[in-house]
Amino acid sequence: MPTEILMPALSPTMEEGTLAKWLVKEGDSVASGDLLAEIETDKATMEFEAVDEGTIGKILIEAGSEGVKVNTPIAVLLEEGESADDIDSAASSPAPKADEKPDEKASEDKPSGNGVVKPATGGGASDSAPAKAPAAPTDDKGNRVFASPLARRIAAQKGLDLSQITGSGPRGRIVKADVEAAKPTETAAPAAAAKEQPAKSAAMPTGASADTVAAMYEGREYDEVKLDGMRKTVAARLTEAKQTIPHFYLRREIRMDALMKFRADLNKQLEARGVKLSVNDFIIKACALALQAVPDANAVWAGDRILRLRPSDVAVAVAIEGGLFTPVLKDAEMKSLSALSAEMKDLATRARDRKLSPGEYQGGSFAISNLGMYGIDNFDAVINPPHGAILAVGAGVKKPVVGADGELTTATVMSVTLSVDHRVIDGALGAELLQKIVENLENPMVMLA
Repeated sequence: MPTEILMPALSPTMEEGTLAKWLVKEGDSVASGDLLAEIETDKATMEFEAVDEGTIGKILIEAGSEGVKVNTPIAVLLEEGESADDIDSAASSPAPKADEKPDEKASEDKPSGNGVVKPATGGGASDSAPAKAPAAPTDDKGNRVFASPLARRIAAQKGLDLSQITGSGPRGRIVKADVEAAKPTETAAPAAAAKEQPAKSAAMPTGASADTVAAMYEGREYDEVKLDGMRKTVAARLTEAKQTIPHFYLRREIRMDALMKFRADLNKQLEARGVKLSVNDFIIKACALALQAVPDANAVWAGDRILRLRPSDVAVAVAIEGGLFTPVLKDAEMKSLSALSAEMKDLATRARDRKLSPGEYQGGSFAISNLGMYGIDNFDAVINPPHGAILAVGAGVKKPVVGADGELTTATVMSVTLSVDHRVIDGALGAELLQKIVENLENPMVMLA
């Protein structure tokens, strides 16, 4: 039976996307790993890679089409021996019964259909799935077993339990060859009864409707700005964060004179290598080491539990036109200042070009948002779920201070605010984490020890 290739969900929040470009045409033969199309998400342009082999029988959505809903059929894949006549016959077959449930949407780190997410020149991704494949199976712990639509269909015909089959496809996905090589087990049980679905939570308040707001400004001149996918995502995530995360805030002032002198000396020595360290590079390193010193604070909220990370994966907010990215510097505690500087520059450049892959801006337990370069003295940042905390960094300014001997002097002082998720980090623990960050920045030589 022909397999419908569906519009993939390339992020947890993606509801629709733009089919930017087809990389194949009708009649082309494709194999596992071949690129099918380019998909524009709210974050990047991703490539769509096939897992199953076959022939492109029909393209259903034209290149350049915007607002294509996730799981909408975009093309039809024919197996060996099938023709365009089979597409017509499949289209006229009976519709699924009302009690048959559709497959779950895929997420960025849980591929669906018969494609995989893959970074490429402008990003990278893929996904495809049949409309009439059996519902996605689960193992004995209730975790979804990922299999291509064709594999699910063959497994159903052979009476195979997919949870007992080891997949050889990308990320352990079960593909056609796996089920063809498997043998029915004596204990192959009939399909379990449909699990009771949890009640959907009430829709999140969105404020006054567009028509209501527009009516307030009737007779006034204004320009209407259409929300793109990124702005919609930013709005939804920040609304969720402020409504569901119990924020509290810890504020400190950090004397930066020792760091500024140390940075200037280092940059002179690194000039021959073309390396120039920024204050932000030191802040990243200071936070990474602080998370190692206070491991209980290196954690994220996971719904019914807390996950404590062992490495320091630090996200840094990067402003781009129309929104922002938070690329993650993984294992930041292990990297030198020059390595962090080079990696941050590369991530920031590709973020502004929207060329980051999902794996580069997902994850981490902690984030940094620095507005000091805009002259902002201090501010409170919104936590990026599921992170446990975010550090808001202000500008370093000259201020009168009382010296160690009680004399009045001046110093470069930087104000920081640590926004903390109280479900993950309590007040004293948050204060301990911030104290370690302050110590690292006020004694920068320690970070090289």
